[in-house]
Amino acid sequence: MRKFGKWLLRIAFALVLAVLVVGIWKREEIGRLLAVNSLFDADRIVANFSNMNAAFLTADLPRGTGPTSEFAYGAAFELPQGSEQWLKARAATSLLVLKDGEIRYEEYFQGTSPEDRRISWSVAKSYLSALFGILLEEGAIGSLDDPVIKYAPQLKGSAYEAASIRNVLNMASGVSFDEDYFDYNSDINRMGRIVALGGRLDDFAASLKDSFAAPGEAWQYVSIDTHVIGMVIRGATGRNVTELMTEKIIEPLGLERDGYYITDGSAVAFVLAGLNFTTRDFARFGQMILQDGDYNGKQIVPADWIAESTAASAPTKPEQSSYGYQWWIPVDAQEGEFFGRGIYGQYLYFDKPRGVLIVMTSSDRGFRDKGAHESNLEMFRQIAQNL
Repeated sequence: MRKFGKWLLRIAFALVLAVLVVGIWKREEIGRLLAVNSLFDADRIVANFSNMNAAFLTADLPRGTGPTSEFAYGAAFELPQGSEQWLKARAATSLLVLKDGEIRYEEYFQGTSPEDRRISWSVAKSYLSALFGILLEEGAIGSLDDPVIKYAPQLKGSAYEAASIRNVLNMASGVSFDEDYFDYNSDINRMGRIVALGGRLDDFAASLKDSFAAPGEAWQYVSIDTHVIGMVIRGATGRNVTELMTEKIIEPLGLERDGYYITDGSAVAFVLAGLNFTTRDFARFGQMILQDGDYNGKQIVPADWIAESTAASAPTKPEQSSYGYQWWIPVDAQEGEFFGRGIYGQYLYFDKPRGVLIVMTSSDRGFRDKGAHESNLEMFRQIAQNL
């Protein structure tokens, strides 16, 4: 009996030692996983959204060595009635309003500041669309109707095998993907844990085998479609998206601060949701889009691509918001009205005829509540119409 007890103690000691060794070996991955699991907690979300590089692997997006493109300031603008309650209800962290390239309103909330580099979530998709348009014009990609497997052969045998580039740009791949952010076991959250643990998103995309519709037949918001666009870009150019984004878009904009991408374990940019910039630097990109791709006297993104990508082209239903190539168009859109949108209340909103750009960052844990998004659009419209 005493001998048996000694063996139990030895086994217990060995198990404890094994746990300690694994904990030390995998401490970074474990730390990132714990950070992801508490990323949206009420008492942490504001700080987390300004410090995503503390929770994930990242890659810098250097601003370059050129001068900062300074914004001019126009007459101060008072927000419409009810804005104070709206900002509080939507847990805004920053709001920046520009008209004709001049700042008319700028404010930061919940302890954030102009120096904070905030996560944009799915607004990053619209940045990738702009980069894609540049590469298409340069001839790196032949046609929107090319199959994605022409440039991303790893996707052969997956649910993407029959999809075209146009299909994935439109979120009309037909690939089955659960985008429920509040379900721990959903595809979008499984994907987030893969990023946190240093896995490979290319492998995750290639593992998807099921479809709910033939490519091009139906629209469904499938974030992994955007990663496939990134795979196409990398396959077509032989370069990573971080380098291309820096060279083609970031450096010409004259940003105030370097930005950064979240990456997976193979240093592949998390192109569907991983961009981090200051609010003003998001505005510099937005102003370039508003000006049909022209900024500081340089045509950065082709004007024809901006017009095409921000027009409704996806097979959405009449009661849904329309979708272009990684850009949103409201259900009852006025001419020249479109936006980029990220979860938890991130926006780039455009009213082109009025020359208005609105940048909003938030930590809105109620972003999916009934009427939350609609209240944002209504306030953006009131602001644009009253400037």
